[in-house]
Amino acid sequence: MSISIIIPARFGSTRFPGKPLAMLGDKAMIEHVHAKALEAVGNDPDVRVAIATDDERIASFCQSKNFTVLMTSADCATGSDRVIAAADQLGMKSDDVVINLQGDAPLMPVSAIKGVLNEFWTHPATRVATPVKRLKWEELDNLRESKKTTPFSGTTVAVSQQSRALWFSKNIIPGIRKEKDLREQSPFSPVYQHLGLYGYQLSALERFTNTKAGVYEELEGLEQLRFLENGIPIQCVTIDPGTLIHSGIDSPEDLERAKRLLAA
Repeated sequence: MSISIIIPARFGSTRFPGKPLAMLGDKAMIEHVHAKALEAVGNDPDVRVAIATDDERIASFCQSKNFTVLMTSADCATGSDRVIAAADQLGMKSDDVVINLQGDAPLMPVSAIKGVLNEFWTHPATRVATPVKRLKWEELDNLRESKKTTPFSGTTVAVSQQSRALWFSKNIIPGIRKEKDLREQSPFSPVYQHLGLYGYQLSALERFTNTKAGVYEELEGLEQLRFLENGIPIQCVTIDPGTLIHSGIDSPEDLERAKRLLAA
């Protein structure tokens, strides 16, 4: 089994054209993401890191930084399609593992990437893995407050005793009875928040892209529900509770927020 971290990056975002090359501090966004991947990999020579793009401007910039770049078709409909196209170029096999690290996630915790990598190193039979974080009550309160103005920002997940995802939702799940008592018993709520990072056996990702979106995927707008709707288990990797969670950058406003966070 080989493992590759592939960073899909496209120039033509509707809300934020050219965002992989947008400056965040003294580095372009794609540089921050690439650096996170390298930090997670450490000195392991068996894990490859590559950027997959369809844009010559992104490719030229990355080549100037000596990053591995794979040119993929502009016809790739999603980041997942682009990851598969890049995996094919790398000659990956069906039981090899690919980590999809989005090119607009410069604030993704390194511990989350490491956690997903470690899941496949220690449990090679895992088909899909993704990081989650158990929220403290204060963090849950903040999430509830943010959903009053942006209800579809922030995804939560119900997790089984075997750390498998039972369900993902843009609503906060589970519903909590007797919350006052639970708050007195523990600093942690029963709610897990999901981080948008995935590792797949290539065969599982290929099945995903060859399967139509399911009913609940379309209702929630969550691609990962396609796995669950088709009986493919997703293993959840719980990261350190002290880790800060930040969403990806979808707009110039998000970029300004990220700049303030980095400065702080």
